Amino acid sequence: MQFPVWIKPALLGAGAGAVALAIIGFSWGGWVTGGSASDMAKKQSLAAIAAALTPYCLERSQSDPNAIGVLAELKAASTYGRRAIVEKAGWATPLGMEKPNTELAQACQLALSAAL
Repeated sequence: MQFPVWIKPALLGAGAGAVALAIIGFSWGGWVTGGSASDMAKKQSLAAIAAALTPYCLERSQSDPNAIGVLAELKAASTYGRRAIVEKAGWATPLGMEKPNTELAQACQLALSAAL
C-alpha cells in the first residue's frame, strides 16, 4: 500500500507540535500532574485547618493554669524551639486527637509571639 507523500511531514509536524505543547503547558501553562495537585491540596487543607483552629489554641493557652510559665519559656526560646513548646504544652492538640498538629502549633506560636 502506498501512502501519500504528505503523510510523513504531517505526522512529524503533529508529533513535534504535541511535544512543544506539552513542554509549554507544563512549564508556563500551569499544568500539573495528579500527584502534584494532590500534594498542593493537602498543603492547602492543612493550612486551612491551622488557620481555623488558631483561636482554639489561643483560648487553650489563656485557660491553662501553667500558661505563665509556658509563655515565659516561649518568650525565652529561640524561634526554632517555640513550636515544640506549644506542642508540649498541649495547646496544639485538637479535641479527639492524640498527637499535636504541627501546622497548628506553628500558627499558634506565631500568634502568641506577636502578643508577647
